[in-house]
Amino acid sequence: MLSKGLKLLQMYPEGEMVVTADTPVRSPEDFRGKNIRTMTNPLLSETYRAFGATPTPLPWGEVYGGLQTNIIQGQENPIFWIQSGGLYEVSPNLIFTGHGQFTTALMANQDFYNNLSPEDQQLVQEATQHAFEYITEYVPGLSEEMLEKILESKPEVTVTRLTDEERQAFMDRAPRVEERFIEMTGERGQALLEQFKKDLEPYR
Repeated sequence: MLSKGLKLLQMYPEGEMVVTADTPVRSPEDFRGKNIRTMTNPLLSETYRAFGATPTPLPWGEVYGGLQTNIIQGQENPIFWIQSGGLYEVSPNLIFTGHGQFTTALMANQDFYNNLSPEDQQLVQEATQHAFEYITEYVPGLSEEMLEKILESKPEVTVTRLTDEERQAFMDRAPRVEERFIEMTGERGQALLEQFKKDLEPYR
């Protein structure tokens, strides 16, 4: 980011990624033959390929129509995006896979930030930390509220929460995604991946 003239201030969670599909999904086999919309991200595409689906990059503005016309058979988003975008209307099976969290990066122009006084930089840091603490408490409640709204609006929507055993079948496919990540990023990516795993270990 420094090479782009940007300073990362904070990463904010937006909630668990939830898959919607034309049928309930409980295994990689259930994903077979499904075109799942992904953002233009080669690693995300590789993830869904490992899951058994066919990753299909598609602009956000075309997702609802793509689901409606069966060009795609599913997509992923935090639950509040699924509710606000009405995606459940045309993709009525919600699958909580537990495979990832959606995050947003808050950044500042590096030159602008560096030209702030130390006091103003401290204010910015305190504000971003306060926002982080608020958001981490707010988002889980928002997700539950949006799920309730979805079920009230369309009771026939199904909700599938994978068991630990079912999740393991997807996790067993993770190494191929890691291999692709290392191919894309080289030694630096491998070092980052090892550090991520080390950081996550206390939470397992």
